[in-house]
Amino acid sequence: MMTNNYRLLQYSGPDGELSASTRYLSQRFSAYNPRVAGLLTDIGTEELAHFEMIGAIVRQLTKGLSAQELEAAGFAPYYIDHTAGIWPQAAGGIPFNACEFQSSGDAVADLVEDLAAEQKARKTYDNILRLVNDHDVADPIRFLREREIVHFQRFGEALRMVQEDLDSRNFYVFNPDFDCFGNK
Repeated sequence: MMTNNYRLLQYSGPDGELSASTRYLSQRFSAYNPRVAGLLTDIGTEELAHFEMIGAIVRQLTKGLSAQELEAAGFAPYYIDHTAGIWPQAAGGIPFNACEFQSSGDAVADLVEDLAAEQKARKTYDNILRLVNDHDVADPIRFLREREIVHFQRFGEALRMVQEDLDSRNFYVFNPDFDCFGNK
């Protein structure tokens, strides 16, 4: 039974798994470096698996609850629209919106955003772990938190690859994915 109002954990929202997967899978198309494009594809695909894991956790927590139990857990407005169905929204109740992430076509800008996204996701998992005392929820959340740390490290490696491809030490002069004079 869902006794706390955790909403949909990391299912959606600006720091959630749906935003992450959509962000990375969109950015890969403009990544000129094939290794970076591959990394974005791999991590974006993994984030879809995380999206599925979170959906399964939420379903396990809400399956079989009555309308009264959902209301007591703070889910009355959600219940009105979705019963106990899983629907992408942030913990604060904001529905998923593609405006929550960016795909700019600039490798440096996108990778810096990706680094920040992974840190914010890790922070959100930290916050969830502070609230959850059920090991059946906490264990997979710990696993997902660890993956955010790995993704952060991989995006750092990708940013170094892009920076090494540039002729200049000033990475803010041009867009390496668009301005051909910036590439070796």
